[in-house]
Amino acid sequence: MKIGYVRVSDDDQTEALQIDALKAAGCEVVYGDHGVSGTLVLRKGLAKVLAELQAGDTLVVWKLDRLGRSTIHLLMLLDDLRQRGVDFVSLTQGIDTTTSVGRMVYGQLAVFAEFEREQIRERTKAGMAAAKRRGKHIGRPKKLTPAQVDHAAHKLEAGTDTISGMAQTFDVSALTLSRALKAREELEAV
Repeated sequence: MKIGYVRVSDDDQTEALQIDALKAAGCEVVYGDHGVSGTLVLRKGLAKVLAELQAGDTLVVWKLDRLGRSTIHLLMLLDDLRQRGVDFVSLTQGIDTTTSVGRMVYGQLAVFAEFEREQIRERTKAGMAAAKRRGKHIGRPKKLTPAQVDHAAHKLEAGTDTISGMAQTFDVSALTLSRALKAREELEAV
């Protein structure tokens, strides 16, 4: 099934030219976003069309910039479509993955998308490592403060309370408290 997507960024613009071209190209359904910038990654019409597409379908746009303005976002979208078995056609730019030349161009775009994902992953890992070296906590916020963990440890060592009792006092699960106590022990052992 050929499914079209149109977008105009200004409320005064009309998507009639795009819709006519998509219908002439055989699109049975056309989704769109009116008055929405292509720089926005989250768009209602785009989300709907992406959810609708299935393997064997073809997404058709009038121009590539109707799909998005950011090269990275476009590459990621196109790579996602390729992985899902969805073909892609940009009418005015001659990109058509139902042809051998179109698949070649698409393959090159996929290589760039993969490269960009790897770059993002490497930068994220490097940033996290640098933050850890500076003593920043990475991940979800801790549910218990060091003072609470110390208090629980002293109560448990004195035998005046249980893990489940202390967990209830701090409004956390017994497992959360146990993990915090174990992490405290490991720090003290170092």
